Amino acid sequence: MNAIRIVRKGMLSFTVGNLVVTRIDVNIIFKVEHKHSHSIGRRLLIDPAGNPILTLPRCNLMSFDDRWQVFRGDSKESRDLIFSAKRSSGFQLKTTLHVFLANNTTENARDFKIKGSWLQRSCVIYAGKSSTIIAQMHKKQTANLFANDTFIVTISPGIDYAFIVALIVILDAINLDNGD
Repeated sequence: MNAIRIVRKGMLSFTVGNLVVTRIDVNIIFKVEHKHSHSIGRRLLIDPAGNPILTLPRCNLMSFDDRWQVFRGDSKESRDLIFSAKRSSGFQLKTTLHVFLANNTTENARDFKIKGSWLQRSCVIYAGKSSTIIAQMHKKQTANLFANDTFIVTISPGIDYAFIVALIVILDAINLDNGD
């Protein structure tokens, strides 16, 4: 398993969009920017030089399924769609997202599942309908009340870091919107 850190900057852990992703050696590999576009929030996953890697727009603020789409770069063109994620049901104590790759147009079976809660500061990402865990996130404990929130994410070999970070960003956004 490989590990990365996700750090929420600032004293207030509910500040939107201030995520920095580093390797365990603290070298930055991604940052997350929060943008507002026509009242629908979107996040950008960018590299350390500020180049967009992924665009994560929320499809509809009024929807109960919290559908998000993820596109290559700074695009929202259907040809650049990588995957979409939506909540499995409208009301949940812990958030469960079903993830569908772009070529899975029927969405009869999920390609991945993420289950967790930002309130509990943990989540697990599974492959398909199996119990195979491809990544896990948990909060790093600290005695300092004013320290940045730091999360450790362990990722199975061969799994794309940007994919995992995008899923965690979506979970974070949904939980921020719901006050979780």
